[in-house]
Amino acid sequence: MYKTIKREASDEFEEKKSTFIGYVKRIETEEEAKEFINKIKSENREARHNVYAYIVGENKGIQRYSDDGEPQGTGGIPVLEVIKKNELTDTVVVVTRYFGGVLLGAGGLTRAYTKGASIAVKAGGIVNKVYAHKLHVKIDYDLLGKLQYTAEQNLWFVKDIEYGENVIITFIGEDCESMIEKIIDISRGKASITKEEAEIFFKEEKNYYENV
Repeated sequence: MYKTIKREASDEFEEKKSTFIGYVKRIETEEEAKEFINKIKSENREARHNVYAYIVGENKGIQRYSDDGEPQGTGGIPVLEVIKKNELTDTVVVVTRYFGGVLLGAGGLTRAYTKGASIAVKAGGIVNKVYAHKLHVKIDYDLLGKLQYTAEQNLWFVKDIEYGENVIITFIGEDCESMIEKIIDISRGKASITKEEAEIFFKEEKNYYENV
């Protein structure tokens, strides 16, 4: 399980007449990161600088940054540090600067690029990328209330409920073995349970999403 960005987003602010625009996107490869950087550069050809940083891989093995012409260490590293501070990976951030004619100095630039990256990450939101299972549980109607109560008490995520001759509830969870034990216990072995192979989901609080 690791943290990544939820959605592509941007935000901006002005500092001493310079406009800073932070962009963020979830990516899966270094090539995707480079494509996003080039896209932002193309959209902001009139900008003085397009500073960026990205981290790729579950082990955060690929880490790159660029000051794009700003004084060394004042742009790319602060942006990279924002990604690290938020414990993100598979994430690329670009902070575009439209120069307003007033120099900010090294400290001012570092603070501005840190803020640009931070507001972009906040706009994009953070989710956990996890491996989880879908659990399909078929029960008789007389067990529905008991199972729903157990699910609520244990904060299980219910993806779907299908009402037919029986009730089929689809749960999504990472610790399926304990879920199965509880379901067998409360149903006295009468529930029919099917567990799918683990797949990738994005988790936000107790909710799981297949795509975000």
